[in-house]
Order: sequence, then structure tokens, then C-alpha cells
Amino acid sequence: MPKKQLKGTVVSNKMQKTVVVEVERLKKHPKYKRRYRVRKKYKAHNEKGEYHIGDKVVIEECRPISKEKHWRVIGKAF
Repeated sequence: MPKKQLKGTVVSNKMQKTVVVEVERLKKHPKYKRRYRVRKKYKAHNEKGEYHIGDKVVIEECRPISKEKHWRVIGKAF
């Protein structure tokens, strides 16, 4: 089974080897059919500390690295 990949923006890099990535997607209201934005934050593993606040990145699902960290940064998004 292929691993999930998401695109998002780095919103925090204060932790060692970890960045917080905010992923935004459009969701459709079931009754009113209006589309609205939903944001979710993921903690992702950043081994070398090369990504900073504002960078657009791609994260990939991986095995659990810590209690809340199940994603890994694989590169910059274009």
C-alpha cells in the first residue's frame, strides 16, 4: 500500500529534529454544498533541521517516531 503524502506550510521549527506542518484542504458542506477550508497541523520529522517557517514542504506517512510524530518531511513542494 502506498504511503500518504501531503503538501503544507511549516508553521513552527522550535523543536529539535521536528517541524509542525499545517495542511489546508477544501471540504464540502453535506447539506449546503458550500466549500470551506479546513486546516490541520502535523508534527513531522526533520533530521537535519533544514526547513524553516514559511517553507512549502511535502510530508510522507511513516512508522511512529514518537508519541505524536508519524510523518517525515521528504522535500520542498513546488
